[in-house]
Amino acid sequence: MSDQRPVPIIRGERVYLRADERSDIPNFVRWLNDGETLTFLSMRAPMSVAMEEKWYDNMLEHQGKDAYHFVICLLEDDRPIGTLALFAIDYVNGGAGIGISIGEKELWGQGLGTDAMNAIIDFGFGMLRLERLWLEVYDFNKRARRSYDKSGFTLEGVERHAVYKHGRYIDAELMSILRDEWAALPRKKSWEISD
Repeated sequence: MSDQRPVPIIRGERVYLRADERSDIPNFVRWLNDGETLTFLSMRAPMSVAMEEKWYDNMLEHQGKDAYHFVICLLEDDRPIGTLALFAIDYVNGGAGIGISIGEKELWGQGLGTDAMNAIIDFGFGMLRLERLWLEVYDFNKRARRSYDKSGFTLEGVERHAVYKHGRYIDAELMSILRDEWAALPRKKSWEISD
């Protein structure tokens, strides 16, 4: 019997993605009830454990069908630090949306979100054979915008006054990356990374 950790299936340079577990719910609730974190998400109100349990049960019904939801963990110590998902997967036209949140705020700005984004992009194009991945980012979220640029996303357009938050309308920027753009990126793909 080996004591070695299994090799992560979906990984980046410093993080890996694993399936959600019911035991992750307290972290989700803690992350999603932080006002600063919520500023960057489409949620508007506090999240209860009961609400998150209901979401979790629904997520399980969709996992692997029209969505994939993952927990982002540090490779160095398996610590969960955030969530990442593909949603609205359209297998006919080859598209999917992406949503990401780094819940551990002390780790913001360290490139971990970009690393996780690269891993999910590799999964979407390299495992699911998708053609286009897209996301939305609020116009004031410059840190996320820089991260998405680094991962190869291109600005497609601006949805003016798309979101009402904190007493004002906010523009949402629509970004995407296509399969051939991903293939041309000068970085190792997830399956080429070794320890």
